[in-house]
Amino acid sequence: MAMRAVMMFSIVIIDLYLVSSLGEEAVASIGIATVIIGMVMGTTFAFANAMQIKVAQAYGTENPLELKTAFYCGLVINLLIVLSGIILIVLFGFWMVNLMAHNTEIANGASQYLTVFILVLLAESMSSAFASHFNGCGQTKQAFYSFLISAPLNVGSSIVFIFGLYGFPQMGLVGAAWGSFLGALLRLTYLAFMFYRTHGLFTHVQGWIHGRFVVAISRQFQFSWPIAATFVSMTFAVQACMAIYSNLNVYQFAAITLIMPWVRIAGQLSYTWTQATGILVAQMLGKEFTPSELDEFLSRAWRGAFKCAAVAALGYALIIFSTGWVYADLSQETRDALFSFLPVLILLPFPRVSNAICGNVLRASGDTKSSMNISMFANWAFMVPVTALFVLVLELSVTWVFALFLFEEFVKFPLFHRRIWSKEWQVRKV
Repeated sequence: MAMRAVMMFSIVIIDLYLVSSLGEEAVASIGIATVIIGMVMGTTFAFANAMQIKVAQAYGTENPLELKTAFYCGLVINLLIVLSGIILIVLFGFWMVNLMAHNTEIANGASQYLTVFILVLLAESMSSAFASHFNGCGQTKQAFYSFLISAPLNVGSSIVFIFGLYGFPQMGLVGAAWGSFLGALLRLTYLAFMFYRTHGLFTHVQGWIHGRFVVAISRQFQFSWPIAATFVSMTFAVQACMAIYSNLNVYQFAAITLIMPWVRIAGQLSYTWTQATGILVAQMLGKEFTPSELDEFLSRAWRGAFKCAAVAALGYALIIFSTGWVYADLSQETRDALFSFLPVLILLPFPRVSNAICGNVLRASGDTKSSMNISMFANWAFMVPVTALFVLVLELSVTWVFALFLFEEFVKFPLFHRRIWSKEWQVRKV
């Protein structure tokens, strides 16, 4: 799971690296486009994460009917979500681009990139459903293999399209979007084939949990929406902050755009450890493990999470000290801003991974609303308004603005841990 996530974000890093040779304005164009892309993709991934927990619970019960229902309901929900998102992009997305862009050139680049990336969204919505099914069943290698075979096509085609190699037209940053689409299409094909080979579309299992398929979708949506709302809230809050960051000068905005994918990729080991913990807790609850067994497992998982956080902190330090030669074409002001993020990045993984353990365990037990309420409170009562205050009113430097990611984790810390210590998560809520 961690390697799959690292490869997913590394593709974004590579695209940004290739596009960075075109200048800060090209980086800013992708940064603005990803504000909108992140809203739609974050929503679909959020529902896929909820599906993953539902599949894990079904896998723990060893009931093939429940497993079939969880997969197909999750797939249909994901498709409906992404189609709704695409419609909203067509209606309002390009207006948002023009609103956030510093100039016409940045706006045009972001709009062109966004137009092509709609195809990626459609493919990834289906891929995430297949990947969630495999993860929930403990077959995590399949999702990893899908990126392993698709990443070379993604990166190679992006290079060809961006720079116009081998007779292809030079597309600039739009070429990165076309490369992403080819990689996403290959990934979807692989996952669909492996699912068919493993389950044969579940044709041997008749019927649906709760009787009718429509009822099953409704029940799974009721289970999923608080989980999805947690991730959607976080995604929208991050994208709202990115929109606020666009009011920084172009060098500071370029710096925070460049560091965000690195923040995700270096933190994936610790984050996927917490996701795996949630999957295993869901399976254990489905098998009706005792409270003492659950406590013992969780204490070991927590110790491992802090070791992962230490590795992430080291990774962040290596990233920051490498920016001088990785982004040699950028201005000194942009590189200085990147270096100023180092103290926050070293401290951030520890409270973040502990909060993530709590959130994933609560969701695994079916206590989805508590996790949602805590996350939404931290996002919208603290992160977004304080970011707006720092950027739009106080006009503080990007260093202080970036520090808010750490302060947000401190806001969530007592709320999450108090809920875990109550022990209510040790009983599965259907």
